[in-house]
Amino acid sequence: MRFPRSSGILLHPTSLPGAYGIGDLGPHARRFVDFLEDAGQSLWQVLPLNPPGYGESPYQCYSAIAGNPLLIHLDTPARERFPQDCVDFDRVLPYKTGLLRDAAHRFFAGASASDRTRFEEFCHKSRDWLDDFSLFMALKDAHGGVAWSRWEPGARSRDPKSLARWRDQLAPQIDTQRYLQFAFFEQWSALRDYARERRIRIMGDLPIYVAHDSADVWTHPQYFRLNDDGEPAAVAGVPPDYFSSNGQLWGNPIYNWDALARDGYKWWIERIRATLDMVDMIRLDHFRGFEGYWEVPAGEPTAEHGRWVKGPGAALFDAATQALGELPLVAENLGVITPEVEAIREQFGFPGMSILQFAFGADPQAPTFRPHNYPRNLVAYTGTHDCDTTVGWWTSEGQGESTRTSVEIERERECCRQYLNTDGREIQWDFIRALEASVADTVLVPLQDALGLGSCARMNQPATMGRNWRWRYRAEMLTPGIAERLRELTETYER
Repeated sequence: MRFPRSSGILLHPTSLPGAYGIGDLGPHARRFVDFLEDAGQSLWQVLPLNPPGYGESPYQCYSAIAGNPLLIHLDTPARERFPQDCVDFDRVLPYKTGLLRDAAHRFFAGASASDRTRFEEFCHKSRDWLDDFSLFMALKDAHGGVAWSRWEPGARSRDPKSLARWRDQLAPQIDTQRYLQFAFFEQWSALRDYARERRIRIMGDLPIYVAHDSADVWTHPQYFRLNDDGEPAAVAGVPPDYFSSNGQLWGNPIYNWDALARDGYKWWIERIRATLDMVDMIRLDHFRGFEGYWEVPAGEPTAEHGRWVKGPGAALFDAATQALGELPLVAENLGVITPEVEAIREQFGFPGMSILQFAFGADPQAPTFRPHNYPRNLVAYTGTHDCDTTVGWWTSEGQGESTRTSVEIERERECCRQYLNTDGREIQWDFIRALEASVADTVLVPLQDALGLGSCARMNQPATMGRNWRWRYRAEMLTPGIAERLRELTETYER
């Protein structure tokens, strides 16, 4: 699918300002939409909006469909002070979870008739995923937070009699989970309407894999390659690459593609449908894995000793297109891309991706990332959530980038200087201008680059744990000057 010539900003809602230590779907989200409108932008890209689990990663969530309750805006005043520049998950999670449970209690104690009707309608409409997810989360709390494969045998194996007993025992906790999903989707729907009124489209993000400790795997174990004890038989990752000399060991369970095919890929179709109900277009993460994926034996300490295995290929997208019509998907076709991968992407007309930070190194693929080589059906980025900020990329000495030597970094910079005719003083604006002027249909810029921030504002460093997904901006950073500069480029290059 071809998208109209446009540009926008990449920002996950957790990075918004807010009083509770984490961004939410309230007034600051609307102010960000207003900023996009003032800046002449027409796209807002977000990361997965699902409830994160391990490592707070939005790519390791408890559900592929449920919303993240931490994004719910609360009207009550915050009684604690939190950092404004980052999310302190160790403090935010217990504090806000308690407030959300209080909000659920107030709802069930005194909700109006119309509110209750909307709640019941939401529960009925969402029952195909909501009932299992709400029970999963209640059971997880009842088992001290451990993974579902370590629950008591009846709950772990989804024995009907055992689950019936648990539903009775955990009825209040299950209702709380249902309410939180109701509140999330009410607020998200209102925010999306607000954006639509201002002609801002939202691009979502659909990870190829789901977390092992998720309602998805617990509910549909037949669609994943698991051992008899429920643990993964093999896990996902990628081989050594730009980001890590040991590869990236993601740890997600591998799909049982034969079982999914026998069911007509229904699980995947419903997942895409649910995402499209929330957003206007989707970045499909790790598109390469649908043609062939890197499989690592469970228990390996790194991703080095894996192997490539054939995926479902075009069959999945044929089934999804027949069920849903033309798919507004963007294929994240980065990394080791083969002609077979590109053939599937081109067959369905999915735009690919390009990252300008990758355009100047020694990799043989680098020239394909240079704007003079772009096709029109492309989504071009200065960098993504996995990259350093552009200022950080320009000024760093490669810390954490174990595959680049200092000599390679300097050669990369010199190539960039010559290509962009830049002295580097405003490297981020040189990057943005180069993309805006290109023929690529879509340009997306992380907010950190529009703000000119350094490595301290990086969102994620692949193959690392501990300090990722935490960055937030302060409200005063969205200045009229930055909006005006973005709008000028947008108008100059007719986006």
